[in-house]
Amino acid sequence: MRSLHRSIGSRLLTCLSVMLLISTAAIGQSKSEEIDALLDQYLSYGKFNGSALVAKDGEVILKKGYGMANMEWDIPNSPNTKHRLGSITKQFTAMLILQLAADGKLDLQAPITTYLPEYPKTTGDQITTHHLLTHTAGIPNYTSFPKFFEEDSRDPYSPEEFTKKFQDMELEFTPGERFNYSNSGYFLLGLLVEKLSGKTYEEMLTEHIFSPLGMKDSGFDHHSNILKNRATGYEKNGSEFINAPYLDMSIPYAAGSLYSTVEDLYLWDQALYTNKLLPQKYMDMYFKPYIPAFGSFHYAYGWMTGNEALGNTTDSIAVISHGGGINGFNTQISRSPSDRSLIVLLNNTGGAPLGQITQAILGIINDKSYDLPKASLASKVLEVIETEGIDAGVSFYEKNKDNQDFDVNENEMNQAGYKLLRSNKTKEAIQVFKLNVDAYPNSANVYDSYAEALMKSGDNNGAIENYTKTVEMNPGNINAIDMLKKLGVDTSNFTKEFEVPEALLESYLGVYELMPTFKITITKDGKQLKAQATGQPSFNIFAKSKDTFYLKEVAAQIQFIKDENGNTESLTLFQNGQEMNGMKVE
Repeated sequence: MRSLHRSIGSRLLTCLSVMLLISTAAIGQSKSEEIDALLDQYLSYGKFNGSALVAKDGEVILKKGYGMANMEWDIPNSPNTKHRLGSITKQFTAMLILQLAADGKLDLQAPITTYLPEYPKTTGDQITTHHLLTHTAGIPNYTSFPKFFEEDSRDPYSPEEFTKKFQDMELEFTPGERFNYSNSGYFLLGLLVEKLSGKTYEEMLTEHIFSPLGMKDSGFDHHSNILKNRATGYEKNGSEFINAPYLDMSIPYAAGSLYSTVEDLYLWDQALYTNKLLPQKYMDMYFKPYIPAFGSFHYAYGWMTGNEALGNTTDSIAVISHGGGINGFNTQISRSPSDRSLIVLLNNTGGAPLGQITQAILGIINDKSYDLPKASLASKVLEVIETEGIDAGVSFYEKNKDNQDFDVNENEMNQAGYKLLRSNKTKEAIQVFKLNVDAYPNSANVYDSYAEALMKSGDNNGAIENYTKTVEMNPGNINAIDMLKKLGVDTSNFTKEFEVPEALLESYLGVYELMPTFKITITKDGKQLKAQATGQPSFNIFAKSKDTFYLKEVAAQIQFIKDENGNTESLTLFQNGQEMNGMKVE
């Protein structure tokens, strides 16, 4: 889960993936063969492991499994492998809500206290079901609570019990004022379904969606149930995979608890072109773009609507899509009504670049050029270290760091270092982290990792130097500040916040385009600036100076640039050792 929308999966990091090798369609190769070859290549590089289905003009042109559903028993993925969906669940929750509205049991514009009288009236009287559906209620997102995954995610709760975790919290903004992705809102929608129907959320799904559509391989995932063809969830650990941490499925509930197959999601897609589930009036409401969300996209009811790039070109197509992420899984469904195309990607190794893959497949089916994946240099370096030793690994890195056949990635090198560190190969880890520092000197995160390894080795002076460096670059790094305190360093200067005049904050508001498919929207709530990148939730940004701001959730900074007349004309995003410039377009 992590956020139930890690696509929503890796925050700003996902949006900054380096564009890869340009490819064109192979002569004489069918589109299905070309897509298959693309996914095989992602599989071979450890960047996709799951099930895929692609349709064009409503007809399936590819459905296939890639890699293993269970690595311990060598059970392969197939089109009927059941994967956890994460936030793709939300579109099913929204469908149930609209069915209740169509039956006259629910007014989408009425306060939720009309139907949930036990919910605190102070906030509940302001919030409507429409607000919950569109992530505009202002309810804090429970998956972002401090230590949520460590302290709450493994324990079972009833919907009523878990609602108490967030129902008394102050709203983050006035309902309807703006968009901010919140799993709490969709959790409440599940409770609404139960209160209005007198049945469980799971029963309503089966009776009103899955059974009518013949979706026999879809349902609410219970850990205790024996479920035939269920995939196991894994996460990357250096160049290997490990079992994903346990999550009690009462926690994601109506925000992310479902499982399905690519075949069942095709049945779902086809039904959405009909009125089998809803009258047309409500189908129109279901897909209506209500509020700007994630850059150029808008949020509908459980779906995002907008234009997706075709391959690596500037051409695009209108899509209705959503992603999902939950422990060990990440998922993507993308529908293009203009040509009734469908792309479903269900991955059981977490963190796969499904957005990149979707764009490449859109390129293939629309005869456009697209990007191919590359082998991970970090994975190869780790392999060499483990088989031939650290000196051979460093030599291999130096020899191949500029080799265009490899994907050189800061995060993957960082993961390789941590795998060595967890294996008590501290000296080797230090050298890998040092390679990352040299390669990405503008990244705060590399100094943090390097400092941690130095501290473990007993080199406190080196740890202090690098922890200080990372905090200077990213004052939001609370862990680094805590480590400096532990090492006896006075950190009072690091915790002071810079005051920026409100008029200057106002001048930074707007939309900045860094790439055709990647924008950052800057908004303000009171005196708090917020940044929202395409496909990601909104984050508070904090002043480091009058024109430079940092994020506390991820190691990233934003600097605003003014023209000779004093008008803000662009911004620069610093992250992962890279700089991305974006002109102000709105």
